[in-house]
Parts: sequence; structure tokens; C-alpha cells
Amino acid sequence: MPAEWEPHSATWLAWPHYHADWPGKFEPIPWVYAEIIRNLAKHERVELIVNGAVAAREARKILKLADALSPNIRFHRWPTNRVWLRDSGCILLVPKAGFARADSRGRLSPHESKRVGAETPERHPLALKFRFNAWAKYSNWRQDEKIGSLMAKAAHAKEIRPASMGARIVLEGGSIDVNGAGTILTTEECLLSKVQERNPHMARVHYEKAFADYLGAPHTIWLGRGIVGDDTHGHVDDLTRFVSRDTVITMVEPDSKDVNHAPLRANLRRLQAARDQNGKQLTVVELPLPQPVVFEGRRLPASYANFYIANGIVLAPVFNRPNDRIALNTLAQLFPAREIVPIYSGDFIWGLGAMHCMTQQQPA
Repeated sequence: MPAEWEPHSATWLAWPHYHADWPGKFEPIPWVYAEIIRNLAKHERVELIVNGAVAAREARKILKLADALSPNIRFHRWPTNRVWLRDSGCILLVPKAGFARADSRGRLSPHESKRVGAETPERHPLALKFRFNAWAKYSNWRQDEKIGSLMAKAAHAKEIRPASMGARIVLEGGSIDVNGAGTILTTEECLLSKVQERNPHMARVHYEKAFADYLGAPHTIWLGRGIVGDDTHGHVDDLTRFVSRDTVITMVEPDSKDVNHAPLRANLRRLQAARDQNGKQLTVVELPLPQPVVFEGRRLPASYANFYIANGIVLAPVFNRPNDRIALNTLAQLFPAREIVPIYSGDFIWGLGAMHCMTQQQPA
């Protein structure tokens, strides 16, 4: 799996239609999408999934009004339950020499594994189609479970269905982050907890083997807990992200009385003690969470870590909070060759996700 900052051929998005994700606050959401698409389409193709002909017309209308309709947008009329393609979509890989191949059912051949040094790149990209069950939490997922296969076919990619001990693996893209060189980040709360348990048959060692076999990431860094308000139960893309092969940005909460202070401090200590795939210490950049975002009495999972890296730009969620300035300045220093595009997400985060949750990159 390439790092997110490596070249893309496209970004995949699904046009919003499920009002219950933003109860009482859906009206501004399509306009947030239009702003995101307007910026993305300048730099790479946008593969836009729309929930039928009516949704396609509505999307075109809003995009046109927002000066965001572009020949660089390709529409796909596929039914979806929700829009969080980071989790429901497939993960597109770049085959390289030196990786063992899996068959169409996701099984790795021991014979091929022994011939790693003799492997040659395959002609077509690969698409990992993990199972999706709506974070082991919600009941509306059956259309979304099909989306990864449709994406793989449209991308002319060979679909691989990862399995462990004879059972398919449930995994969301937001639960992992990679540096493209062999190291992967994830959390114990998401993958090892009995709450919202994705894979009862898998333990830590099984996940680590799957990351090595399917993602080309044999070195796993485990963090602890996620932030309050995250309905995924601990996705790492709200906590810590790779920004280069040897550098991570991680969220901290300076207020010792805040509920996020202790778990984020514990994650910081783990990162400071961690090593990369070559045994080298990581550079850890600390970034404070936005001041609390609360709606209808609920603390929302607002985090600057949920940015998305595209060709030439970084889409950065902002919340009209004082720490927005620190976040934008920090990202500008970390990505000097990219334009940092702030996207107001104060309404969007009511859906419990932001820029990274809604996107899925297609590597070049």
C-alpha cells in the first residue's frame, strides 16, 4: 500500500444522500462536498459515486452553482448506504517486485512466498476488498459492502479478499495508516477490543501477519485508545498520521482536565518509544486538538488529523476554533510543496467524519 502522499490517479468520493448521518443539519453538507471536489478536480480525477439518476442531477446542479463542475469528474451510478469510502471502499495497491501474490480468494501461496526475490510486478493494480459491516455498529451496510468490488472493477484492478484462518477479514481504511515503506499504524481499541469487535477470530499476531501479507507492511505500531465521540471505536486517522516515511503528526490535548488528555498522552509516549521498519526512531510532531466541538450536547470527534493528502494539495478540516491556525501552519511546514486547503467542517463533523473518512485514493 503506497503512502497517501505518493502520486494518485484519482480520488474516490460518494455524494451525500443519507440525511440521518447529519440529522437536522444535512443542508450544508452537499456544499462542503462541492468545495472539496472543486479543489480536488484541479489536481486529479474525481471518481464520484452517486446514488442513482436523481442524485446525479442534484450533484451536477450543486457542483455547477459552486463552480466545481469539471471534465475531471467521472460519475458512477451505484447505490450506497452512506458516504464513508475510506472504510467501505476497497484499498488500491501498487504491485511491486518482491511481494508474494495472493489468489482471487485472498490466499497466499507458500511456494510463492518462498520465491519473493524472483517476483515480477503484475500488469494491473490490486484491490483489497475487506469485508465491511458498518464498524460492527450499524445495520445499514449491505449496499456499502458491495462498493469495494465495484470500485475495483472500474479501476481495472484484480480484487483480493483478505482472509485469516479461513474467515474473511473485516477492516476499515480509517483504522490504519501506512508510510509506504513497511510500517503501519493502528489502535488496540479498534482492532483488539471486545466492543464493536470486527474479527473475533483474530488476535494481535493475526492482524500483524495480515498487514505484512496483504499491505506489504510487516512492522506494526500499536497505539491505545482513540478520541471521545468517535463512533468507529478508535480509528487511527483521528489520532496519528504519517506525513513522511519517518515522521508522524499526532494529536495531543494540553488541558489535563479534558477527557482526551490521558489517552492521547499515552499514545504520544508509545510513538516516542516506537521504531520504524529499519529500527530508527520516528520524528513525532505534536498538534493540539481543536477546542471542543459540541452539538446537541454531544462532544464530536473533531480532529485535525483527519486531513487528506492529494496531488499538490492537502485538504485540512477546520472548525472555527483558535487552534485552526496552529493546525494550518503545522501542515504547511510539513508539506511545503503542497497547497494547504482549509475546509470548514463544523457542520460536516456532525456526521462523525471529515476529509479522510470520506475519501479513498487510487494510486497512480
